[in-house]
Amino acid sequence: MQFLILGLFLFLGTHSVRIFANDWTNSQIEKRGPAFWKISYTLLSLIGFVLIIKGYALAQESRVLVWSPPSWTGHITGLLMLFCFILLASSKRPKNLIFATLKHPMIIAVKVWALAHLLANGSLAGIVLFGSFLIWAVLDFKSSRKRDVKADSSNQEPAIIANWQGTLPAILIGVGIWAIFAFYLHRVLIGVQPFMK
Repeated sequence: MQFLILGLFLFLGTHSVRIFANDWTNSQIEKRGPAFWKISYTLLSLIGFVLIIKGYALAQESRVLVWSPPSWTGHITGLLMLFCFILLASSKRPKNLIFATLKHPMIIAVKVWALAHLLANGSLAGIVLFGSFLIWAVLDFKSSRKRDVKADSSNQEPAIIANWQGTLPAILIGVGIWAIFAFYLHRVLIGVQPFMK
């Protein structure tokens, strides 16, 4: 569990700097340069990510259960992940209606991913992992919306017009990746087959 907590601290801590110290972040980028900041940010994130994977695997070996999720929660998780992948695909296509409406579909996707996996995981390690990401995503979304308000008030550029031509590809890509992950990659990478409980 120590590796998992340390990994979460490094990974989510690195991704929380904008939430709690946005002005300090901007000053450091100006002082040290964007290249130094990006390299440091990426390195700490990667170390944290590796520790999360290692720590979660080790913690799951002891399998300390807090509660036993009913079998149907796995199906709800699988369906929620469909929306998660559509949101992720939408985050890379700013001309789609989902992006235009939600503003930060990637952060919302993290919320959905974390909540979905909390429903289907009753282990202590699962609750720590997915609960931490859910809390982070809620705080990051709130912080991002505040920055949006400031940016909108000073931005003179015309808004990007979203349409279905930009939306449909994001939906199709999201559904396609979800299907591949749900029926093949999740079992190969994670060792759990969704919809099979």
